[in-house]
Amino acid sequence: MSNYDVKQEVTDKYSLRGRVFNRLREDILSGKYAEHEELKEVAIGEEMGVSRTPVREAFRQLELEGLIQIIPNKGAYVTGITEKDVKDIYMIRSLLEGLCARWATEHITKEQLEEMEENVYLAEFHAQKGHLDQLAELDNRFHDILYEACDSKMLEHQLKDFHQYVLRVRRKTLSSTGRGPKSNAEHRGILEAIKARDGDLAEKLANQHMINAYNNMVKNGLHEIYEQRARN
Repeated sequence: MSNYDVKQEVTDKYSLRGRVFNRLREDILSGKYAEHEELKEVAIGEEMGVSRTPVREAFRQLELEGLIQIIPNKGAYVTGITEKDVKDIYMIRSLLEGLCARWATEHITKEQLEEMEENVYLAEFHAQKGHLDQLAELDNRFHDILYEACDSKMLEHQLKDFHQYVLRVRRKTLSSTGRGPKSNAEHRGILEAIKARDGDLAEKLANQHMINAYNNMVKNGLHEIYEQRARN
């Protein structure tokens, strides 16, 4: 086997593991697998059309992220994102999103700023029409633009992971309350601070935005969501 073939084999191996990991991660976060449910290597491998090796490797990576627990001689069990995890994520995000907004005032491109402005404008339109699904999608995209605009791949990666962790719970509370329009009004404030290149204000507003989002979750059913999951 040539060096090229060896390198290609390694690339394919890690690419396959990555696909299995991302699929399982998405399934856990979306609620396909219940908390404490056992993940069976053979069944998952057959479902995805892969051998047990990439599944086992994906399990190890999921354990590092705290999404499953591997118990020796027993199996792998879903831990998922707990109610306390959600609180911790939002408190950490409040600090990191503030830093992200501050850096965005320094690094945002003309194209990113234009997309952010269009995003806020469209969200205002859909809020007036009561289009909650579109509003949720635009809300997610606003944060993606903000993360990309900070010009730090490390911070962007961390924030996108946190955002993904709470997406399922967040969708329920965002779409069932009046939080959507309020959230977009806060987005506009962050946008205007970034346009003015006011890093202090952008950081303060982005920080408070995350705290407001978490407080809204608590007010509108976060505990009930986890109680229902426990009963199921």
